This record gives sequence, structure tokens and C-alpha cells, in this order.
Amino acid sequence: MSPSPGVIDVKLGDLAQLFNSFDPSPFHERDLDPRAEVFIVSWARELSERGPIRIVLHLPEGAAQAAKQPELARAITHYFSESAAMAGRELREELRQGVRYAWVALPVLSLCLALSQVARNVLPPQGPVTLVVESLIILGWVACWKAIETLLYDWQPIKRRRDLYLRLANADVVLGDPTR
Repeated sequence: MSPSPGVIDVKLGDLAQLFNSFDPSPFHERDLDPRAEVFIVSWARELSERGPIRIVLHLPEGAAQAAKQPELARAITHYFSESAAMAGRELREELRQGVRYAWVALPVLSLCLALSQVARNVLPPQGPVTLVVESLIILGWVACWKAIETLLYDWQPIKRRRDLYLRLANADVVLGDPTR
């Protein structure tokens, strides 16, 4: 038995509130109004991360009759599909950037570790040898910081956003009772 869908109720005075009025694209390819997108996405974040989503659009009677539900659902699905694709491209670029950071960081770390060993073996044991050795080791690990941060952490919010957009792209979009 599949879980019941999380419901996002969107109350509109007019269908024009849902779409960006400056977008000249055909109806099914239009961008959502930024405020409508923020509203839908913020409510979707509050829902369970598992299970389907249902977007219920509440319109006044005249606007509800004029709205063609399949076209309306297709427009919302298309918008969130494109947003998911864009977030997917951003995710791939973030991971590529992390690999590029690693290609710089790992040789720097290797060089610093090698130099610290040379310093330990060549410099006399008294004096600042410990400071030089430890400083080289710290420098090497600091050089790895951004690569480690990017590859371990920075990509995760982008993936969560992409996954949320994918769930919204697969949402069931229906016209609801305007009195609700």
C-alpha cells in the first residue's frame, strides 16, 4: 500500500497569479511566478521526504472552469522538471569542481609531507625544526580543505533540491474546491 500523498493547497484569486506574467513562452512551458514557486517549494520541504505529493489549486469558480486541468498540470510538471534538470547540472558541476580541487590539493599535500620529512632528516634536531615540520603538514592539509568540503558536504543541498524538484515534477496537480 503506497503512502497517502502530502498535500499542498494553493489558493489563487486568478490563474495569472500562478505564472510569471513576463514569460512569453507558450502556456505549458511558462515559468511559475517566483512567489508561487517559493510557496509550493517551501510547503513541499515541510512534507515527508518520502511519498507522493499532490498540489491542489483552489481557484474561483469562473477561473476554475476556464482552466484546462491537463494543460495546467503539464505546465507545472514541465516547470519543475526543468528546475530538476538545472539542479542536476549544478550538482554535476559541483562534483567536477570538487575533483578539480582534489587534483590541486593532493599534489600539494604530497609535496608538503615530503618536505616535512626532508626537513626532519636534514635540519638539526634542536631549534625550529618542529615548527617547520608541523607547519608543512598543516599547510598540506589546509590545501585539501576545499576539496574535502566540496566532495563531502557542498553537493548535498543541491541534491536535496534536485530531488525535491523531481518529486514536484511528479506531483499530482488537481483543481480543488474553491470554498475549501
